[in-house]
Amino acid sequence: MSIKSKVFAATAALTMIGGAGAIGATSASAATPSCGNSCINVFSPLFGTHKNPSFVLDVLRQGEKVGQPIILFRAANFDPAEDFVVSYQGLVSDFFAAGLVSAATELHYGGGSTFPNGTKSADDPAFELEYAPYGVQSGLCAGVGATAAQGGKVSLQPCGVTSKTVWIADVGLIPGTPTTAVTSYTITYPKGLPPSVGPASTLVTLGSPAALDKFLADDPTALFHGYAPAINGSNTNFSHPFVLTYPGNGNPTDMPRPQLFVSNLTGFSNGFGPIVGTVNENQLWSAVPGVLGP
Repeated sequence: MSIKSKVFAATAALTMIGGAGAIGATSASAATPSCGNSCINVFSPLFGTHKNPSFVLDVLRQGEKVGQPIILFRAANFDPAEDFVVSYQGLVSDFFAAGLVSAATELHYGGGSTFPNGTKSADDPAFELEYAPYGVQSGLCAGVGATAAQGGKVSLQPCGVTSKTVWIADVGLIPGTPTTAVTSYTITYPKGLPPSVGPASTLVTLGSPAALDKFLADDPTALFHGYAPAINGSNTNFSHPFVLTYPGNGNPTDMPRPQLFVSNLTGFSNGFGPIVGTVNENQLWSAVPGVLGP
C-alpha cells in the first residue's frame, strides 16, 4: 500500500491544520484558483492567524529551480509563488519504511521507542511541501540542500529523494501538548480537552498500554489545536532538533526578503514533543487550505 493511500486521514488533517471553523472565517487571500483546494497555505503566528494568515510560504520571485529560496510573502490569490501542495505524506514510520528517514528519526518520532510499561511512543505526522504554481506540481519541495544544521537555508529541493525535504509535525502526545513533563506516568493537560478525554483541566495517571492508547497513539488532528514545530527529516540532533525557523529580526517586507532556515528547537520536549508554550513563535507553524478569502 502506498504512503498516500495508507494515511489518507493523516493527509486530511495536515491540509486542514487550522480547523474547519477557522477556515470559514478567513479574510486573507492565498493560493491561486488553479491550485484551489489542493493547495495549502503555511504561515507563522508572527505574521498571521488562522482567520487571517497575512503572510504565507512563498518561493522567491516564482523561481522554479533547485536552490530557490523559500520566504514568507503577503498572501495573494494571484501569486503562483504561494502555491504549495502536500506531496508525500504519512507518519514518520511510513517514511522510515520508504527509506526516507533514518532509524534514529524513527526511534524518536516514529513510534520506534517503548515506554517502561510496554506502550509505543507517538508516531508523528510527516509530509513534503511541493511547489505547484497554478496547481502544476514541479517536483521541487521545500527543504534543505544539506543535512540539517544550525542556520541551514530552506530552498526548493527535489521531492521524494532524501529526508532533507521531509518535515515532521512535532505534535507529541494527543490531543494536545501537555503543560508539564510526563513523570511517574502522570500528565497535566491544558484546558479545552474533548469530553471523551477528560475534564477541561486534568491530571491523567497513565496505566496499562490499553489505557494509554488515546493519549500516546499519534493523532495528526492534534494540529487542529494550533501550531507545531516542523522538524526537518534529516535532523540528527534529538535533544534540540533542527526545525523550520523564520529569522528572529526579520519581516516579510524587508529587502532583501528574509529566507527561512533551520535552527535548534527552543524550549524543552521531555522526549515526547515540545511544550509549545516555551517554543519561540518564529519556530511555530500552521496552515489553512485552498483559495482563501471572501
